[in-house]
Order: sequence, then C-alpha cells, then structure tokens
Amino acid sequence: MPLTGRAALVAALGSLPVGLLEPSWTGILAVNGSLALACACDFALAAPVRRLVLTRSGDTSVRLGETADITLTVTNPSRRPLRGRLRDAWPPSSWKSGTEVEGSRHRLDIPAGERRRVTNRLSPTRRGDHQADRVTIRSYGPLGLFSRQGTHRVPWSLRVLPPFTSRKHLPSKLARLRELDGRTSVLTRGEGTEFDSLREYVPGDDTRSIDWRATARQSAVAVRTWRPERDRRILLVLDTGRTSAGRVDDVPRLDAAMDAALLLAALASRAGDRVDLLAYDRQVHALVQGKSAGQLLPSLVTAMATLEPELVETDARGLTASALRTAPRRSLIVLLTSLDAAPVEEGLLPVLPQLTQRHTVLVASVADPQIARMAQGRGNIDAVYGAAAAAQAQHERQRTAEQLRRHGVTVVDATPEELAPALADAYLALKAAGRL
Repeated sequence: MPLTGRAALVAALGSLPVGLLEPSWTGILAVNGSLALACACDFALAAPVRRLVLTRSGDTSVRLGETADITLTVTNPSRRPLRGRLRDAWPPSSWKSGTEVEGSRHRLDIPAGERRRVTNRLSPTRRGDHQADRVTIRSYGPLGLFSRQGTHRVPWSLRVLPPFTSRKHLPSKLARLRELDGRTSVLTRGEGTEFDSLREYVPGDDTRSIDWRATARQSAVAVRTWRPERDRRILLVLDTGRTSAGRVDDVPRLDAAMDAALLLAALASRAGDRVDLLAYDRQVHALVQGKSAGQLLPSLVTAMATLEPELVETDARGLTASALRTAPRRSLIVLLTSLDAAPVEEGLLPVLPQLTQRHTVLVASVADPQIARMAQGRGNIDAVYGAAAAAQAQHERQRTAEQLRRHGVTVVDATPEELAPALADAYLALKAAGRL
C-alpha cells in the first residue's frame, strides 16, 4: 500500500503555509489529518489487485534474433474501475539491451467488469527456455494519493530456437545436389555408385558402363546410369564439452556448430539420407533418431534449443561408445568438435580407430578469424609477438588436422560464417566420390 509522489507533494505544500504563518501542532495535525483521510478514501476507492484475473496467450517458440508476442489478458471483476500500472517480469535475456524497462511496463485503465490485453514483444538474445516471472500491478485511487499493489504468478514458457542463419546457403547446395543426381540439364557422367536405370548408348559414354547382358536382349547397345547413393545414414555428433563454450566473434562455438549441423541435416534429408543427432560431453544431452524428412528439422532445432556447453572435459571414450550404439550400421559420422591439440591427441586419437574401421568419419571445427588477423600484424613489437603466437597456433592446428587425416578422417576447419557451407561441400564431395 505505497504512498505516491503526489501524496508527498500535497503534504509538503500543505505544511508550508502552516510553518510560515502559524507554526503549531494543531495546524500540522489539521493538514496531515486531512491528507490521511483523503489517502484512506483513495485507497478504499482503488480497485483491488488480488481479485484480478490474469491469463496469457501468444507465441511459445521463436528463432533467436526474431521477436515473439506474448499477450497478457487482465480481467477486472470488481465494481471499481482499475487505473494503474503493470510490470510483466521476464529474464533479462528476453529483451534487447536497454529495452527491458520500456517493454515490460504498461498503463492499465480497465472499467469495472471488463478486461484489457497488453502485449509484450520479446526479442531474446539467448537460446533456451525463457520462463515468465511475476506480474506486479499497482492500482491507484481516483485522487492518485495512495495505491494498492500485488503480484500474480502467470506461468508461460517461450522456447528460443537456434537461428539457422546458414539456410541461405541451402538453395545453392541443393542445386549442386541435383547436378550430382542428374536431375538438371548439367550432365555429370560417372558420378555416384548406385545403379539408376538403363539407356541407349551415345557416343562419348564410358564403355565401362555398357551392360552387355541387356545389350544382348535388344538391338541397341545399353549403358547403365548411376546416381549418388541414397538412404545412407548420417550421425551428427555435437561435442558440448568445455571447448564448445569458447566464443568466436562473440558467438559460442557450440552455436556455430549447431548452425552447420542444421544445414547439413537439411541437405542430407533432401538427398534421401537418414540423419540422427547426438549431443555428448560426459553424458548424452540430446538424441534424435528415426525422424522422417518432414520431422527432422523441427526435431533438431527443438533438441538443440536447450543445449548449453558444459565446463567439463569431454569423455572421448564415452562419446565413441555412444556414437557406435547410435549408429550400429555403416554411417557417415560428423563430429563437430575442437581441433585443439591436447583434447584431440589425448582424447580422440586413441579411440578414433574404433570409429574409422566401421564408419566414414568427418571432423568439423570452428576456427577463430582473429588468429588469422593477428598473424598478419607487423606494426609494432606487440603486433609482431602477437603474429608469432598466432602463427604457432595455426601450425599446431594444422598438425592436429594432419594427424586426423592420416587416420582417414576428412577434416573441415573454417570460421563460423564459412563452416556451414564448407561442411555441406565436404558432404557433397564424399557423396560424389561414392565414399558414403
């Protein structure tokens, strides 16, 4: 039941003439007594806050970087009109920086027995589930001297999904896939190892593609046509250990890895391949299996939305065992992890043969463009030392990648903006070479 600034101002103005003209306790009591009576009447005429009925509606999910509208309906069942202010509290990451105060506060003017809607436009800055906090309402009397205040719990959850910014590359990668599949006017003879159909021989065809049995049954020479493999299995493995928590261009490595995984999943599902997801550090944090092409992307973004890096060292043996259980048949295993020397040499390399003897393995890692920029510095002593440190880091990274390649692993090392298209190109190259 707080006093308002107006009540304090009235008390000050009323006490001023008493103090100047005839200072006495009688005058002070007369002024304050009248003000107290006015405040009591104001409080009695203010609409009760506890009896208000609040409900929510609106968006339940949104992509990171987009806006979501959450509507709060306030019903006033009392016989007195509600004049007041409302504050709808959400986590700070639900708003753009500097807009929380303006966006969460609303004026209310609800006649007796009616209801009004207020809308919060949220612009989340972090992935995950954002839970609504308390709704605080302050109801003022007609004089604006005194107010009632109370809080309501109106639960609501908004799931913030990965932004999937790399989807802009999908049309060009699908066009390349159609070339490989022979569905465009671009002829790509000899690519793919899965038999498609027979057709009549034309000059320029590879003679090794002639089907002599089919030729013997007809008057024309028949050749086999091929297409890239279909119905192959791909397992996307997200390393959520401590190395995924590092920020590159103010974006966590895990977020860049998820964006690349989404582009590859969208491309592979269009190619007719089956895609699964495993997120692991020392335990399984997300597992998506057996989804159809239409369900795959929604299932992946929902599973990725709540993933956060764990500040623990990834258990490479546990990760390998989980990957082998998830992919019992021959598959392409795409491991999105770090190329830091210590985690790879001490953790991944000793268990890598367990994966490569049964599966095709592709390792994708997020490179820091700042290191490349530092390597070019020559302006002063500090820049030269920075360039030397950056060159050493690049050399160690290249050495680690070369160790993986000697085990038959395909390595993709690119900056956050380039990782998704580079990973998609590596997948298309493997498909064109018939290595899936």
